[in-house]
Amino acid sequence: MDILSILQLFGGVGLFLFGMSLMGSSLELLAGGSLQQILEALTTSKKKGVGEIKGWALGTGVTAIIQSSAATTIMLIGFVNAGIMKIGQAIPVVLGANVGSTATAQILRLGDIGSGNLVLKLLKPSSFAPMLVGVGAFIVLFSKKKRLKNIAGILIGLGVLFYGMTMMEQVFAPLKESPTFQKIFLSFQNPLLGIAAGLFITAVIQSSSASVGILQALSATGAVTFGTAIPIIIGQNLGKCMTILLGAIGANKNARRVSLSYLLFNVFGALFFFIVIYGLHYTIGIAFLSNPVNRGDIANLHLGFNLITSLILLPFSGQLAGLTEKIVGTEPVDEAEKEFMKLDDRLLQTPVIALDQCRNLMDQMIERIEKNYKLATGLISQYDEAAFALLDKNESFVDRCETVLTSYIIRIDRSVLSEDQKFMISEILNSISDLERIGDYCMNIAYEAKEMDEDQVSFSESGSKEMNLMIKAGKETLSCLFTAFRTRDRLMAIKVEPLSETIEQMKDIMKEHHIIRLQEGVCDAKSGATFFDLANCFDRISAHAGNVSLHVIKRMEANRSFDEMHGHAQEISGDDYIRIFEEYEKTYLLPVRNNAA
Repeated sequence: MDILSILQLFGGVGLFLFGMSLMGSSLELLAGGSLQQILEALTTSKKKGVGEIKGWALGTGVTAIIQSSAATTIMLIGFVNAGIMKIGQAIPVVLGANVGSTATAQILRLGDIGSGNLVLKLLKPSSFAPMLVGVGAFIVLFSKKKRLKNIAGILIGLGVLFYGMTMMEQVFAPLKESPTFQKIFLSFQNPLLGIAAGLFITAVIQSSSASVGILQALSATGAVTFGTAIPIIIGQNLGKCMTILLGAIGANKNARRVSLSYLLFNVFGALFFFIVIYGLHYTIGIAFLSNPVNRGDIANLHLGFNLITSLILLPFSGQLAGLTEKIVGTEPVDEAEKEFMKLDDRLLQTPVIALDQCRNLMDQMIERIEKNYKLATGLISQYDEAAFALLDKNESFVDRCETVLTSYIIRIDRSVLSEDQKFMISEILNSISDLERIGDYCMNIAYEAKEMDEDQVSFSESGSKEMNLMIKAGKETLSCLFTAFRTRDRLMAIKVEPLSETIEQMKDIMKEHHIIRLQEGVCDAKSGATFFDLANCFDRISAHAGNVSLHVIKRMEANRSFDEMHGHAQEISGDDYIRIFEEYEKTYLLPVRNNAA
C-alpha cells in the first residue's frame, strides 16, 4: 500500500463519517425535536416491566435514526444530570441504544447484493449512491422548503456514506493477494489481539458504526474470517465507550451512573461472548471460525452481540441501576441548586427540551417573586427576622436565575423550533430583567419595613388605609401577570397594564394626601420618607409587570409587528382596556381619592 492508497483510505473513512453524520443530523432535524421529547416522556408505565420495554424500544428506534448510540447516551446523561429522567428510566434506553447502533451495518450489507441483472445492479450501493447524491443535490439547489432540504440531507448523507464505503473497498482490493496483509489478519485470530485492535480503532474514530463499516469493507478482500471478525467486533463495542466516558466529565453522580451503565453493558457483553465462544472453541471446537465473512455476516455479528446482551440485561435494569449506585454513589444536591442543574449544556443538543427547562426555571423564578411580594408586604405591618431571611434567600435565587437563564437561552438552536417556541424564547429573554427588577423592589420594600421596625416608624390610620389599598392593587397586578404567563390567559394579560396605570395614579394621590398629613402634623418626616419610598416601590413593580405583560401578549397574539417595547395593551384590546381601567378606578382610585387625611 503506497502513500496514495493511504490518502485514499483516509478520504474514504472521512466520506463515510461525514455521510453518517449528515444523514443522522438531517433525520434529527426532520423530526423537529420530537424524538427527544418522546425519549424523555415515554419511558415510564404504571405496569411493571412495560416502562423498561418502552425505554428499550425507544432507545433502539432513536439511535437507529440518529445513527449514534453515543449521541443518545450523552443525551440521556444530560436528561439525568438535569433531573428530567431517573437513572431507572435511562438504563433501558441505554440498552436499546446499543442495539440501534447496529443499523448502519445492516444498511451497508446491501453491498453483498449480486450483479446478475440490471435490477440487482441498481440495488448495489455503488450504483445508487450517485443517484442519491444527485437527487439530494437537486433538491438543495432548487427547493426552499426546510423539510425538503432535510430530506435532501438524508439522501446526500446516505450517498456519501456509500461513496466512502466504495472508496475503502477499492483501496483494500489489492491487499487481497498480499501475503503480509494475510499474515496481519491471521494474527487477529488471537482473541486478545483482535479485541485490542477493535477497541483502539473505535476509540480513535469515536464511532463503532464507522469501525464496523471499515471491517465490512475489509471483508471484500476475503481475508476476514469469523475467527478474526468476532474478537474485533467485541473490541469495537468496548471502544465506543470512550465517547460516553468523555461525555460524563463534569456531570453529577447520577449522570455518571448512566455512562457507567453503558460501560457495564459492553464489558458484560464482551466477557459473556468471549467466555461462551472461546470456551466452546477450545473445548469442543467451532468449525466455522475459519470461514470467510461478508458484509452481512459482520452486520449480523454486530447485531447479535448487542441484541443478545441487551435482552439478557433488560430484566435486570433495576439491579444494574443499584450496581451503578454502589460504584459511583449518589450526590445530595441543594434544592435550589437542582433547578439550575436542569439547564445542562448537554440538553442544548435537544433544543425543545432545553427550552422546556428554561420555561420551568422561569416558573420557579416567578414563584419565588410571588412569595417575596407576600413576605415583603407582610413585614410592613409586622416585621419578622425569619421572614426577612427567607426573602433574602429567594432574592438570591431570582438574581441568579436572570444570569443563568440569559446566558443559556441565547445558545439554544432556533432552527428546529416551532414558531410559538421561537416566540417563547423572545418572551423569556425580554421578561427576565423586568422580573428580576420586580424581585429587587420586593427586597426594597423589605428593607423599608426593617427600618420602620428599627426606628419604630408607623403610619397614621389614613396612611395605613391607603398603603393597604396599594398592597392589594400590587398583589392583583402580579396575580394577573403570573396567571397570564402560566396559563396563556389573554384577559389576565390585558388587565396588567390598566392596573399599572391605576397604581401610578394612586401613588400620585397618596403622595398629595401624605404631604397634607405632614403639614397638619398627623405624620412626621421619617414616616413621610418611608411612605413615599414604599409608594414608589409599588409603582415600579407595576410598571415592570406591565412590560412583561406586553411580551406575554405578543407571544399569545403571535404578531411580530406588535411593538411590545413601545406599544400598549390598548392597541389590541380596544374598548376592553377602557372598561377594565374603569373597574379598577372604582376599586382602587376612588377609595384613595375619598380617603381623608
